[in-house]
Parts: sequence; structure tokens; C-alpha cells
Amino acid sequence: MTETKQPLAKARPDGQVASREALQLAFMAPRLQGDFYPEGRLEVSLWGCGRMANIFLEPWTSPFVYAPNRLSADRQGLHVAQSQPVLVLTNSVLRSVQPARRCAWWGSLVRPEKVVHRGRRRIAKTPWGVTIVEDRGDGVIAVAVGAGMEEAERGLSLTTEQIVAECQAHVERCDLLPSAPPLLRSMALQSAHASLSSIRRAEDGRFLGLAAGQAYSAPTRTYYRDGYWTLQALLFLEPDAVREQIDLLATGIQPDGEAPSGVILTGPAQGLEWEKYRTTAPEYRMEHLRPTDWWSDHFDSPLFFVLTIGDYICTTGDTDVMRRHWPVVEAIFRRYIGFDSHGTGLPVKPRHDRDWADNVYRHGYVSYDVGLWIGALDVIARHGATCDASVAQEASELAVQARNSLDGALLQPSGWYADYGIKGDFVEDHLTLDSLTLLRFDAVPAERARTVLGHVQALLETRNNDRQPYGDWGVMCAWPPFKRVADTRAKSAFAYRYHNGSDWPYLSGLYAEQRLRFGLDGWDYPMLRWWKTCLENGWIGSVEYFAPPFGRGSLLQGWTGMHAAAILEYREAIEAAIAKGAVVE
Repeated sequence: MTETKQPLAKARPDGQVASREALQLAFMAPRLQGDFYPEGRLEVSLWGCGRMANIFLEPWTSPFVYAPNRLSADRQGLHVAQSQPVLVLTNSVLRSVQPARRCAWWGSLVRPEKVVHRGRRRIAKTPWGVTIVEDRGDGVIAVAVGAGMEEAERGLSLTTEQIVAECQAHVERCDLLPSAPPLLRSMALQSAHASLSSIRRAEDGRFLGLAAGQAYSAPTRTYYRDGYWTLQALLFLEPDAVREQIDLLATGIQPDGEAPSGVILTGPAQGLEWEKYRTTAPEYRMEHLRPTDWWSDHFDSPLFFVLTIGDYICTTGDTDVMRRHWPVVEAIFRRYIGFDSHGTGLPVKPRHDRDWADNVYRHGYVSYDVGLWIGALDVIARHGATCDASVAQEASELAVQARNSLDGALLQPSGWYADYGIKGDFVEDHLTLDSLTLLRFDAVPAERARTVLGHVQALLETRNNDRQPYGDWGVMCAWPPFKRVADTRAKSAFAYRYHNGSDWPYLSGLYAEQRLRFGLDGWDYPMLRWWKTCLENGWIGSVEYFAPPFGRGSLLQGWTGMHAAAILEYREAIEAAIAKGAVVE
């Protein structure tokens, strides 16, 4: 991966990305999403419904210029609207339209209806939605999708000029650092796009969750964890969406404070298909216990719910959200007190794979979860007094106890915090990037935080760690690899892969944020190296994770918006560094 001599794509001064290669463009708007391949294939899907159609075109010609939800070629162009589920292609030649045969890979296979030709339109229907392809003349082709004809027609009511203008406005909104050099400006553009495009809508325009990413849409769902990191930028850009996300996630929390990884939000047709699959596939029935659960009982999810409320209050001053959801917050509080089996104020995680590292059987004291717990205690102590002063006081006292117990439970002689375990039993003592939740939520004093960040720089930044064999390619999420193989499964069973050392750009964003917060230089490496790797490999858009020699995860991942969040929080310091020429590209 790092041996690529000539990058497949290059950042331009205007923040767009240029390539002579035909690269995949993943796009996502409030309803419409999909992938475009300049070789001549367009795949479209609809939030809540699933895969809609494949549309085949004459191949486009290079050079190509990529921007959020937009692709410009030598002569052609693709522009995605924001207000309706419609896009427009210019100077293009349509070959054929094929309706999808499944709403998702797990859906029932259906025999497609014949595509109907009606004047300048081709209409492709499925049991879960409709696609209309309209030839507007002079090489202009509009593609609209809908749960029904009415929604698709609303999309086609937009003129070509309106669609292009809406797309341009979205690109401009994502341009957070117009004064930055090309790599940083283009990264900021894509990071803001990842966060803003996560805001999804129902057919009637209602808020329908924050998408984890373009590939996390079937069954349609929104996550507690992914949503938390995605919405950090939205606290600045779209705080109303954060309030609506809180209200939506509250519906997925059980009376005892348990919550799944995500809440399922399917439309009627996709919902029936998903429920059929969930209840008949044994492994899915065991993991997804309720119709609205995506992977039941995740250890970190309830804590993220509380943290989201706290961040929203701090940003907006709107304390009503705490009063509205206080019974849920208190149930979560009581649930985690129940995990304090050693009386330390710290929850003990059972041995299962249900937190962020869902390919690892972490157990005991887990630094990542402990950081979330201490942060949640602070939220309850700070904002819960108007709901129940005694509970707020109890949370305050527990926060003190938890902080006092932290070093004895997890601090290593090396100066960082172990990943997980119980002393006297087993401790996975390697350094992890997700342990920076301890820093983000002020579980450790500033001096210790700087020490931890120094170790992260020395060991997890691949440019500084010559004991990993792949050179300079990003920031590893863990080093060294897990020492007990039985604690890993699937992709994470391989060293450097997935939770076992890949670069997860959202965690690199968390790391960059903490370096900025503590006034440390070197924030530009975690903020930019992942994006440089993306361009080297021709991955257009915010990638989920990657590592040599295993390649990448999905494109257009919402929580990669953490870089946009760090930029918005520390814009003044970043712009000062840009003005000094101190940003290393």
C-alpha cells in the first residue's frame, strides 16, 4: 500500500480531488445514496428502502475531479441534490436501467418488473420503491428514487439548474478551511461531508437518524456509538439534528438501561424483509433480540447516550433534553453501578465482544469503557441536579472514587493505560488509541494526559515505529498486536487488521483533537496521514479503516467527521499554524 510511487488521486488547491483514473464515488444525501463508477455504472439506493436500481451509461472520459456528492469529468458531470432524492448527469449517454432484485443482500430475491418506457422516462419498480430515469435532452439525465411514485416525482420537479445549485451549496458548506493548503483543505471538506451527509430523512421529511455510513443502511439503522462521534461536528453545524438523534436513540433503551448497538429504522417493505431474515437466521436471532435492535446489549451504547445529552447541553444550553429523558439516564446510571463488582467505582465488563472493539472479547476494566463511564458520571453530576439532586450527588461522589481507582486498576509502568483486564488475572497491556476516551472525558490529570499522548506519538504513529513492518502509513489503533489470540476473532485475529492495529480515521481524529486540546504540536499527522493514504490508493471519501496489507473498509463513514469537529473546536489554533506554514503536508 505504501509502495505506491504515484498517488492515484491528488488534492487540488480548491479542496477538490483530481485523478486521471476512474475512481469510485460514494455519495449520500438525506434520502438518496449510492455509488458511481465512471466506467459507466450508477448504483442507487434509498434510505429506509434499500437498493433501487443499477443504471448503465457510456463510459466517461478523464480527467476526473471529485468533490462531496459531485464528480466532474472531461465533459460529463454528476450532481446530487439535497432537498429531494434526485441527481443529474450531464453530457451522458444512457444504455440501460435494471431494477434491483433484492432490497439488501439478506432480502428475498424477486423477479423484477419490466422497465416501463413512458415518453422520455424509464420507470423501474420494485416492491420497496421506484426509480425514474428521465432524459432531459442534450445529454442531461435525471435519476430520481422514491418509496413511491409521489416521492420520485417530487425529485423530478427540481430543474437541472436547481439540482446543480443544491450540490454546489453543499460543497461550499463543507469547505471548512478555505485558507488551508490542498491536503488539509480537501480532508476538511470530506470530513465535514461525512458528518453532514449522515443526517437522514424519512419520505415525509422527518428526521430519521444519523447514518453510520453509506454502507450501513440495510437494514436502515442509527448507532449510539458511531452517531456520537459523527455528531461532534454537527454540534457546531446542525445542533437540531443532535437533539432529534437523542430523542430517537432514547426509544431503543430498555427499562433496565440496556441498549443495542443501534436502532433499526426500516421502512415498511424493508422492515418486513429484515424481520423475516432476523427471525429465521439463527445467528441473527441470537444477536438481535428485538425487532428494533441492531445487535442487542452493547456495553458502550448507554454511556454514549448520556454523553450525547451532556455535549448537546454544553453546546446549546438546552437542559430540557435531560429532564425529558431523565428516567432513561437514571436507569443507565443504576445499570452501570451494578457492574462495579469490586467496589472501585469502575464498571467491570463481562467477557464478550459487544463494545467498539466488536471483534475482541475485552473484559474486566476496559480503559475505553471506563473513560465513557467517568464522562457519563460527570454529565449526570453536572446536569442532573434539577431532576434529582441526590442522584447527581451520588454520581459526583462516584466520579471521584472512579478517578481515584483508575491508576491502580489500569496504569502501566510504561505510563499509559492498559487496554483491558484485571490485575492478578489477565491484563492486555498494549497501548490503544481508544483509551484516549480517558483523556477526552478528563479521567486523568493534564500531566498524565500529555505523557499518554507522547507514547501514542512514539508507538502508534507508524512514522515513528519501525517495529511494525509497513513503513509510514497512518496511526495504528493498537500496538503491539493482542497477545492472547483467544481474545480476538474474525478480522481482528490478524495482526494490524481491524481492531488489531488498523488506522481508524475517527480515532485518528480523536487523537488529533487531544493534541490540539493540550497545545501539542504534531496534530497534523493524525489529521492528514489517513487522507494521504486514501489519495495514494484512490479511495475517494472518508474511509472507515485501513491497514496494509489488508486494504480498506467502507467509504463515506460518518464518524470520520471527528476531524471536522476538531477543526471547528480548534479553528483558531489551526488557522494560526496554517498562517505560519507549520502544517506538514
